[in-house]
Amino acid sequence: MRPLNPLRLAFLVVVFHPWSARAQALPGPSWDSVATILRTPAVAASGYVRYNLPRRDITLQIGDVTVSPALALGSWAGFSGEARDATVMGDLVLTAGEVKPVLAELAAQQLEVTAVHNHLVGETPPLTYVHFHGQGAATAVAARLDKVLARTGTPRPVAAPAPAPPTIDTTLVFRTLGKSGTARGSVAQVGFVLVPGAVTLRDRTVVPAMGYGSPVNVQQVSPSRAVATGDFAVTGDKVNGLLAALAAHGIAATAVHTHLIDESPHVYFIHFWADGRLPDVLDGIKAALDAAR
Repeated sequence: MRPLNPLRLAFLVVVFHPWSARAQALPGPSWDSVATILRTPAVAASGYVRYNLPRRDITLQIGDVTVSPALALGSWAGFSGEARDATVMGDLVLTAGEVKPVLAELAAQQLEVTAVHNHLVGETPPLTYVHFHGQGAATAVAARLDKVLARTGTPRPVAAPAPAPPTIDTTLVFRTLGKSGTARGSVAQVGFVLVPGAVTLRDRTVVPAMGYGSPVNVQQVSPSRAVATGDFAVTGDKVNGLLAALAAHGIAATAVHTHLIDESPHVYFIHFWADGRLPDVLDGIKAALDAAR
């Protein structure tokens, strides 16, 4: 694999998670109202309703790679439960100047911050990730979140990306990783849930794909080179074995941390960056998945 430059490593939450578990039907008018408030379409996901808020205003550079927004630049909010009593979780991708006003607005809007940290190493521009959690009537929570988003440069209303046929070898990606996903242009995406059993948070069961999914995202950079990012959400007993598997395949772990507070069992999130030939990158990710299981 191509040697890793320790100053140029990265991961960012993807714009669209390709969870292949059963997709729920889009709910009715209340969820459409949330879409109107947030100014982005509602997307049916596995057990929840997702609102994507990609940071297409940011041009992200990792070393000599221009990172595709589909690989890495996605803020989002997910709503589960009933519209009158919903749980919201999500992730805000922020530039340095946005962190202070966003944290202040989250506090003012009584939305809980569950993490403030890096997912990236050596990216330009530097980014910070803020994970949040809230409960209440979906439209009321959305209105509060809308005020937070107004403190950022997130482009809204969100327009659907232009159609782009896959230019990455999806057969190789999906076969090697053992699961089908989605692809658009140079990026393929596959989602996993690696924590067995249920995770609870304050007496509520967390929707797996919303709260502790493991997205894997691969971008074809050239015919002989691919990069990959993502994060593996695992319980503590799996962390070091997974890190060893990544290291053995020349893949850098760029962060090990939490995205939740007070969950049971405790879940750790391991972000990674891989750079090399597509088959080598995929083999390394497959080894990490095997270690996580």
